[in-house]
Amino acid sequence: MSNPCCLIVDDEPGILATLVEGVERMKNPTVKCVAALSLHEAYEKLAAQHFDLCLTDMKLPDAQLPDCGGTAGIDLVKHIQQHYPEMPVAIITAYGSTETAITALKAGAFDFIAKPVNLENLRNIVRAALKPSLPTVDLEMPTLVGESTPMRELKKTIKKLARSQSPAHISGESGTGKEMVARLIHAHGSRADRPFVPVNCGAIPNELMESEFFGHKKGSFTGAIANKPGLFQAAEGGTLFLDEIADLPLDMQVKLLRAIQEKRVRPVGEHQEISVDVRILSATHKDLHALVNAGKFRQDLFYRINVIEVHVPPLRARPEDIPALVSVLLKRLVDREGDNYRATINPKALEALQSYAYPGNVRELENILERAVTLCENRCIQVTNLRLPQLTSLDISTPPAPPAPPAPHEAPNPITTPHLDSVAHHSNAVGLDPLLDKIEKERILDALQQTKWNQTKAAKFLDLTFGQFRHRMKKYQIRRK
Repeated sequence: MSNPCCLIVDDEPGILATLVEGVERMKNPTVKCVAALSLHEAYEKLAAQHFDLCLTDMKLPDAQLPDCGGTAGIDLVKHIQQHYPEMPVAIITAYGSTETAITALKAGAFDFIAKPVNLENLRNIVRAALKPSLPTVDLEMPTLVGESTPMRELKKTIKKLARSQSPAHISGESGTGKEMVARLIHAHGSRADRPFVPVNCGAIPNELMESEFFGHKKGSFTGAIANKPGLFQAAEGGTLFLDEIADLPLDMQVKLLRAIQEKRVRPVGEHQEISVDVRILSATHKDLHALVNAGKFRQDLFYRINVIEVHVPPLRARPEDIPALVSVLLKRLVDREGDNYRATINPKALEALQSYAYPGNVRELENILERAVTLCENRCIQVTNLRLPQLTSLDISTPPAPPAPPAPHEAPNPITTPHLDSVAHHSNAVGLDPLLDKIEKERILDALQQTKWNQTKAAKFLDLTFGQFRHRMKKYQIRRK
């Protein structure tokens, strides 16, 4: 097999020569380079031969050409995406603009390199780009079961993101499966043979955050009895998944931003920085836009991690997927617990599940089914075994009353599942958020009663962390009387 070939485009001959030399001196793999001094010359080279990778400067002398918009490098990225979609492209820029770099990434570049170029970082990017693509594997995993329109779009997005090296942010409500999405993006990409390191940012004490993320040197603080690598080092070559990134304090956000931009970290107590090569995926159930506007999340970090955003839909937005999900989750329960947990489900119970709002999403559905299997008789789940909030006030055996027409100048409710319409009818048409809050509060009170107000057990029962559970108790002002 011949050595991979890289097209390098830069209008400054000295920098171009340095880049070519830096890449061609690489080993494992050995890469052949072809140089181009302009956008026009790059087009000619692309038409004349095959390339495995392209590195291009953001600003090129052809910027006055039509449609270049002053950034001919981005025009080249778009051209390659259209005509050579399998070829990865990295942008080189000296202009220090995060927004410009993000524009390039959204146009299809898989990464960007800041001038002056660090040759070690450059070579790491080249190696990542030239890793062979993994064979396509089935995306049909438990939390991604379903063929509804939102799920088909999510699966397409995962495949697209897997080809990129750009940071991606995964948004969605608690329990929708954001970590599973992150794992799938990693598993389908060129870093799949390297570590996937998940970290819950809200679970790390503030005083230990810097040490956890960047590592520390022996003796750097009380209790540092040995050198310890941080999460960035643990994820070297792979993916670092920052779950609940909105929970990071502002001072740590500054340090994280620098580590992501510079691709270097300094362990606590060390004088020298070390290079790191990780892809950053992040997630939160909070509204980062609102937090930025409120000054609680740094705008520059937001732009850096939110280069590409993928939204995981809530379960209530895809009720047609619930029968397939129920089947998969019941099988998973048997695989985990044995034949004593084998059960079927009554059609009326399945109808009830499709009508429920699921404030806890897929995670809640799994808990509901596990409890129902335990409570049911003759291994058949009935409506009463589900113990769904609000069902006692509804007769699911008869069709619900149609919702009242919207008032003049009032948009109709976009959510039209039977249960939500019925609940709105029985609740004097309250809005969805108060309704879901009421359901969640009832679920928490039910869990506390079942565990005799043992908060640790109640949190585990609801598949929440203790911190998440305490936050909800405070939110709903739940106290033992």
